[in-house]
Amino acid sequence: MGKVIATEAATKLIQQLQAQHGELIFVHSEGCCDGTSPICMTKGDFYLGSRDEQIGEVAGVPYYMHNSNFSYWKHLQIVIDVSDGMGNSFSLESTENKSFIIGAKALQD
Repeated sequence: MGKVIATEAATKLIQQLQAQHGELIFVHSEGCCDGTSPICMTKGDFYLGSRDEQIGEVAGVPYYMHNSNFSYWKHLQIVIDVSDGMGNSFSLESTENKSFIIGAKALQD
């Protein structure tokens, strides 16, 4: 069981974005404006700091989280889904009038 998984709809959108933009990354935002949201960017368009850690991979795309946030999420599996409507304008799916959203499930020991 992976730390980060995606619904079928999210996986299809990720694959579409990969075809359009090439290599991608997800960054787990805990920002002031969008709250907790997965931001999908072209690899190289986001500066990963020394405390950003890859915690998983979804549809072949690495998923990063700042290590200060990991303690809140360490017992949860992150589930990426997609909804209609524009969310984070920095995230690539906004050009498709879609928004990646996060759900969570408790990880079993």
